[in-house]
Amino acid sequence: MKKNFKMYLSIAAAVLALGMAAVAFIPVNAEVKETDTLPGRVYFGEISVGGMTQAEAEAAVEEYMKGIQSQTITVKAGKNTAQIPVSQLGVAWSNPEIVTEAAGLGKSGNLITRYKAMKDLENTDKVYDLSFEVDSQKVEQALKANAEKLNTEAVDAQLSRVSGGFDIKPGSQGVNVNIEKSLEVLNKFFDTEWKGGSGTVELVADVVDPKATEEEFAKVKDLLGSFHTSYSSSGAGRSKNVENGANLINGALLLPGESFSVYEAVSPFDAEHGYELAGSYENGTTVETYGGGICQVSTTLYNAVIRAELEVTERSNHSMIVNYVDPSADAAIAGTYKDLKFVNNTDAPIYIEGYTADRELYFNIFGHETRPANREVSFVSETLSTTQPGTQYQAAPSKPIGYISQTQSSHTGYTAQLWKVVTVDGVEESREVFNKSSYNASPTIIQVGTASSNPSAVGAMNAAIGSQNRGAINAAIAQWNDAALAAAAAAAQQQAEAEAAAQQPPEGQQPPEGQEGEGGQPTEGGDANPGGENPEDNKTEENKPEGGGGEPLAPENPEGGEGAEG
Repeated sequence: MKKNFKMYLSIAAAVLALGMAAVAFIPVNAEVKETDTLPGRVYFGEISVGGMTQAEAEAAVEEYMKGIQSQTITVKAGKNTAQIPVSQLGVAWSNPEIVTEAAGLGKSGNLITRYKAMKDLENTDKVYDLSFEVDSQKVEQALKANAEKLNTEAVDAQLSRVSGGFDIKPGSQGVNVNIEKSLEVLNKFFDTEWKGGSGTVELVADVVDPKATEEEFAKVKDLLGSFHTSYSSSGAGRSKNVENGANLINGALLLPGESFSVYEAVSPFDAEHGYELAGSYENGTTVETYGGGICQVSTTLYNAVIRAELEVTERSNHSMIVNYVDPSADAAIAGTYKDLKFVNNTDAPIYIEGYTADRELYFNIFGHETRPANREVSFVSETLSTTQPGTQYQAAPSKPIGYISQTQSSHTGYTAQLWKVVTVDGVEESREVFNKSSYNASPTIIQVGTASSNPSAVGAMNAAIGSQNRGAINAAIAQWNDAALAAAAAAAQQQAEAEAAAQQPPEGQQPPEGQEGEGGQPTEGGDANPGGENPEDNKTEENKPEGGGGEPLAPENPEGGEGAEG
């Protein structure tokens, strides 16, 4: 026990001796001077800050930051690159605490530690790395501003109708910068790698698959629904509009779940986009508008769509009946308030084929048929009621009395409904009302001339037109047309002349005084009907010609473009 104790004392004495020896090696005059300035040979990155106060050191770094804002960083996304100035990334100094740390060199710890730190600075530079950070908001703005250079759009596969079949061209994947993850990468780069010059950063990018692929388009093989209508009676303008609308829709593709708007596909309606003036329905009358006839396009497509059993989300009937489909089987287009919209509710893409041939308009819907082969769908129109239109007479103040012209054909009013009938192996499985429609009656409109220099004639014609009675109008025309008025005036003049002549006795002869006529009444000239009108003058013929202008042909299937029913 005594031996061990002596050994411990020996060891302690040795340690103490070594410590005293170390102190003995420090120069007697060694002092650690504490000042407000940073020690010499201290660097912040490439910036020499030795001998500066803390404020001066901070100012030196800030000045350095201003100088490097013009440096550019190359960012990459796959094969795509873009050069972005540091200033656009909002790069800022992120470790200002090194100023305080540098200022404390040789001023903390015991005398030996402090002395050693100062002694090291005499032989070696003390370099503090500068760290930086970016402004997340500015990074996002910069990446979005360079999106066209960095991102690559995915290219959809292409599907086209060729020689009765389909041709498919492959698509390609795209690249889209992931801004959130790329922000993390940029922060790490500026915090640990960047030295103030140019640099290159690989951003995080997501692979974008095309919406339409070859595999999906390969499913499009089957004819799901078709329909056609005739426009053989249409004029040149309306025919051009029908053909233009079919061309604009032809080749439309709908992926599963996508919606289609006919109005968006075929508008705007103007000459610049291939449309001409043709008849349209507007406020119960027919008017000329660009795009007249476009409703036959939407109607024909509607009938193909419902036979393909796609989901119709918007459909409106015309305000008045059309004659190229049965009642309730139409679909009107009018501005943005009447549109035909439907959704691809199948599991495969839909291809719409539209074309014209021999004055016939065709639409075919192709896709992937999943319905049983023994199941058939048909649509049956049922008229529920009719309203006769009648005839409406309108005054034409600019036309002379005797002018009559038909300006609009009549349209019978209808209420109707369309039945959807499903048969399986020829046996009816279901029958349901698919839609209901109401069409306004519109009268035949006939304009009747009322222009005359005789106010009484104008008043008489307006009164006759107000009665809306054809017989009264014919009678007024017969009495008050210019020829009748001229004949009456001539007859009156002739009558007056005859009476004047009768009042003059033969030369040299005086009429007997006190002579009395028949019935004891004195007479003046003996006219049997003094001052009266010839009854024949007011006589009208039952089928007297109505004069002026012929009756125009009825407007042909008028429905039209913007603001009117097309």
